[in-house]
Amino acid sequence: MGKVYVFDHPLIQHKLTIIRDKNTGTKAFRELTDEVATLMMFEITRELPLEEVEVETPVATAKSKVLAGKKLGVIPILRAGLGMVDGIVKLVPAAKIGHVGLYRDPDTLKPVEYYVKLPSDIEERELIVTDPMLATGGSAIAAIDSLKTRGAKQISLMCLIAAPEGVEAVKEAHPDINIYVAGLDEKLNEKGYIIPGLGDAGDRLFGTK
Repeated sequence: MGKVYVFDHPLIQHKLTIIRDKNTGTKAFRELTDEVATLMMFEITRELPLEEVEVETPVATAKSKVLAGKKLGVIPILRAGLGMVDGIVKLVPAAKIGHVGLYRDPDTLKPVEYYVKLPSDIEERELIVTDPMLATGGSAIAAIDSLKTRGAKQISLMCLIAAPEGVEAVKEAHPDINIYVAGLDEKLNEKGYIIPGLGDAGDRLFGTK
């Protein structure tokens, strides 16, 4: 059964506050999103398995720890999910990166898949799906569906902020998924925007409107 993790680390909370501020410009927004993703990944990888090896230091032989061959993959949901990738890869440069592109159908308001490009061995990797905002949960659910139909077995979801409605929707659709967020917000408004939120993450990351 998956769990929901809300990170209360002071650095994460401090940087998230600046990200939320409407006066924070594109450059700072992008840099802070990158930094928060790095800090979140540091926490997420706390449970990675280790194995003992021997290394020769300049002084003696030492028994020390290395990662036990765990393969990771990062799957941003286009386009806003791209803003979290570099921050993750700084910590795990061997991770492979895939992409899932979704858009919302204007009539049905349901997510429609338009692009998927994944590592060839996703069934062997622990995948982290990134999207700064978990609002209704529709895009996250569709992206996870897409990964599972292609053989993925270990998937987590990583977001800057989430609405309770989106968290519950993902938990219901995919109860095996761990959800990692920096902030769990109050609610969705009648238009499906997260309150208090941070605006449109994609527009703020890429300077578009």
